Amino acid sequence: MSIAGKWKITIKTMMGDQNADLDLTVNGAALTGTMSGQGGTAAIADGAVTGDDFSWKASITQPMALDLEFSGTVAGDRMSGQVKAGVFGYSPFEGGRA
Repeated sequence: MSIAGKWKITIKTMMGDQNADLDLTVNGAALTGTMSGQGGTAAIADGAVTGDDFSWKASITQPMALDLEFSGTVAGDRMSGQVKAGVFGYSPFEGGRA
């Protein structure tokens, strides 16, 4: 199943759960869209899809400026993976279709 569509994810960080809404579009192997949450709305950059695996980057400014790097797998209406948040290291995330 394609990752395209609207999703709600929860990132398990050392500062507590962070929720985000995703609006994703797939064109061939390219993944684009937006991510909205406590840090505002950020464009998805360098997004890629290979089979059920995906990755993208996003830069947020709230509560602090951070470059985020997501990677994971989609299975039906669920997704899971990890996000690297700069010097804070990796945190797991998971979610489902909105």
